[in-house]
Amino acid sequence: MTDQYGRRIHYLRVSVTDRCDLRCRYCMPEEGVEWVEHSHILSYEQIVRLVRAAAGLGIDTVRLTGGEPLVRKGLDKLVWAVKAIDGIRAVTLTTNGVLLAQQLPALRAAGLDGVNLSLDTLDRGQYAAIARRDLLPRALEGLEAALNTPGLKVKLNCVPMGDNDDQLVPLAALARDRALDVRFIELMPIGLGSSLPRRTQTEVLEKLEGAFGPALPCAQGGGSGPGRYVTFGGFTGRVGFISAVSHQFCESCNRVRLTATGFLKTCLQYETGVNLKALLESGADGAAIRAAMEGAIFAKPACHHFSAPGTAEDERRSMYQIGG
Repeated sequence: MTDQYGRRIHYLRVSVTDRCDLRCRYCMPEEGVEWVEHSHILSYEQIVRLVRAAAGLGIDTVRLTGGEPLVRKGLDKLVWAVKAIDGIRAVTLTTNGVLLAQQLPALRAAGLDGVNLSLDTLDRGQYAAIARRDLLPRALEGLEAALNTPGLKVKLNCVPMGDNDDQLVPLAALARDRALDVRFIELMPIGLGSSLPRRTQTEVLEKLEGAFGPALPCAQGGGSGPGRYVTFGGFTGRVGFISAVSHQFCESCNRVRLTATGFLKTCLQYETGVNLKALLESGADGAAIRAAMEGAIFAKPACHHFSAPGTAEDERRSMYQIGG
């Protein structure tokens, strides 16, 4: 499947819930969260049907997200069902890691290929302030479980926000002795994140080079995302940057998102897309669903405009409502 600009779209991020066991400042309000009613959330059977249709259009990589996907029961069954779809070569997971250690054996047995673990600090007090929950030991237990699972690709995602500046070097140092990708993701000006300070790729790299010496080029392969990687002398793993604002990569975008409520979202910044849950519930057959997907993907916007004034079509929801 290619869009109107010739980009091959083969990566689908699927949000399975808007719920989460943390309340990270850039993602969710601390109190008064209005959850989507369960009846409005895609069932696992509906997700499988939509992924099967997407696979028929060339989607081959699926990432399960939330909210926090591990708060939804039976996620290993969804992993197994999605991995069994013809054409799907990889199923991965983005998680905060709090529930990962307990669930990882079943997820790996179901065919899970990789884990991206979100972790913004190694300082327990700072973690509690950012996530508004004192759960760092459990997140680190999840990271260790992932690193000790044979064959599982593990990445750690950190959002540099200014107040965790002192943690960027310690987090990157985790890749010194482990086969781990530590990635620094620029804070997206979406929802609550639009009012918070952020650090750019240039600022983060300057801090890391001050600690580890000059960044060294390394292989860029190993994933379906937009990460750009370097390494440092003596490192086993890599350090990556996903810098959608300061180093825009829209020309190579290969993904679309399916929200927990069944909306196929073709660009993070815009509300444009198609309501696939409504199609399913109207009795649409596979051909109609594929046609709706194909039309939405073909019309995918050329690029975001995060550094420019907003428009009437801009996304107004927070990240937990869209899918991380």
